[in-house]
Amino acid sequence: MNVLHLMSCRGWSSDAYWAACISAELSRAGHRTMLVCKRGSEARVIDRARETGVEQIGTLAFRSGVHPASDADDLRALVAWLRDTDIVHVHRGKEHWLAALANRFAPAPRPLVRTRHIVQVVRPHALNRWLYGRATSLVVTVTEAIRRQYVASSLVPPDRVVALPGGVDLTRFHTGVQGAAFRRVLGIDPDVTLIGLVAGLRVMKGHRLVVEAARQLAAAGHRFHMVFIGAGYFEGAVRRAIADAGLERRISVTGFVPDLPAAIAAFDIALYTALESEGMSRVIFECLAMAKPVVASRVGVVAEVLEHERTALLVPAGEVDALVASLARLLGDAPLRARLGQAASALARARLSGAEVARTLGALYARLAPPGDGRP
Repeated sequence: MNVLHLMSCRGWSSDAYWAACISAELSRAGHRTMLVCKRGSEARVIDRARETGVEQIGTLAFRSGVHPASDADDLRALVAWLRDTDIVHVHRGKEHWLAALANRFAPAPRPLVRTRHIVQVVRPHALNRWLYGRATSLVVTVTEAIRRQYVASSLVPPDRVVALPGGVDLTRFHTGVQGAAFRRVLGIDPDVTLIGLVAGLRVMKGHRLVVEAARQLAAAGHRFHMVFIGAGYFEGAVRRAIADAGLERRISVTGFVPDLPAAIAAFDIALYTALESEGMSRVIFECLAMAKPVVASRVGVVAEVLEHERTALLVPAGEVDALVASLARLLGDAPLRARLGQAASALARARLSGAEVARTLGALYARLAPPGDGRP
């Protein structure tokens, strides 16, 4: 099929990652896929999409808000692209409205699919009732909780909204990746247990909670090192918390790393300590795919895809005592770490890979635009 993915992200968010990963996986599965990005986002989005494996990329202005002149230019380009398209798949509100309007002007409208990546409720006002109820063929959500929001709002009939968690690229995140070089960069001995947290440095990611857990673990005599990978406005507060706890030698803050799979490969334990649900939570899937034992807050997609004691250790969000207990348990039990890691990897391969999501999407696309319906 000819698939057009529209994605207006200005930075490398989970939305952008999912759109790029699935576009690449659809191409690997034999579909002709073009990912259309925001013009001017080359360094932040387009280059990273190419690294993910996307081969065909287009651009539109995708200006935020309403801008009649540039929006009209985007609409004309979309109407022209629709002639050679079977499915249009959008990821944010800007491109959703543009695609819906392009279908109104096109000689032959194409099925329109929307992926919803965030937990924020969509308001059921008149415009959204038209956009979702009449202009959209299918809604894909990255968690079951978001799917239930749509059903409860009556914006979309239950049979036109489907949850598809996952989307990790198993060609990049797998157990064959080596992490020794990253440990050497950190100056960590091979026998020191490395605990890793990959997350933007924001309040909701729980870094302060992790610092307090590290303080208690160190005071109890546990031998470990922690690394925080990511950047954000909260970095100063995180570094102050580390210094106040006297843990500068125990916790490294690296910012972004050029080779994330190699960094995760170095972990002995992976953390996901979000204080509230954040939609896709892609880093969890990457750690699972690399067979890392995970300690995760029981929020959002975590409770939907992970099983406590079998594929991860789950803890209540924001509760430091539970986090300390789970980490202490894993620090003292290498066989448990191995068992959880193996189960995590099997789960990622079976249900959460980008290839599996692309296969499901391809089947859904075929139902919306079956062969022989007059489209190219």
